[in-house]
Amino acid sequence: MSRPLDAIFFDIDDTLFSTSVFADKARRAAVDAMVTIGLRATRDECVKELTEVVQEFSSNYGMHFDKLIERLPPESSAGLNREILVAAGIVAYHETKWRELKVYDDCYEVLRWLGSRVPIRGIISAGIGIKQAEKVVRLRVHEFLSPQAIFFTEQIGINKPNPKLYRRVLRDLGLSAERTMYVGDNPINDIDPANEIGMITVHNRRSGRHAHGVGATEPDYSIGDFYDLRDLLQREFGL
Repeated sequence: MSRPLDAIFFDIDDTLFSTSVFADKARRAAVDAMVTIGLRATRDECVKELTEVVQEFSSNYGMHFDKLIERLPPESSAGLNREILVAAGIVAYHETKWRELKVYDDCYEVLRWLGSRVPIRGIISAGIGIKQAEKVVRLRVHEFLSPQAIFFTEQIGINKPNPKLYRRVLRDLGLSAERTMYVGDNPINDIDPANEIGMITVHNRRSGRHAHGVGATEPDYSIGDFYDLRDLLQREFGL
């Protein structure tokens, strides 16, 4: 007998697109631009230092390239205008966004397929609201989502992995946990809290540093791509 499904929510990073691959390309492009404009350091030195900056200060920190310059030897930027170096990195990073920020090829196909089959399709994503919203727009997935079902943690004031975040989404939309699915890549931030409140959980193991991770609980399902998701929705939920 098929299980009922009223809503399906997705994480963004490493779920709809490969954040890890994109971030690596964008940071390398930024470093190359800074070196081209005069920064006296090798690409490998800069990438290594920039990666540490992101790890230490988080991806939402606003001065990654400034910190990179500070951490390199003073002679690396001697005689150069620091703001020009930083601007070169920022421009190259954002130009890479325009070229490289795309959903997985199968994502569009399956999201379009879901449109006539699941009443509510949404996003539950952690991070700065405008940055996560920019990803939704750049990825061109907004047209496949229910406008009232897009939730960013900064706007709500509750961050992952707090189960209150997921309870808030269900409450706001009048949904029951057992008829709502969440698809995410992070076992600790996505799967465990959604499991705690009784949602249907799907671990997307496609890419990223959490692909082979484990949490305190097991997901209801695991997938390798969106075609796997469509298969399980057809098989288990009769869509």
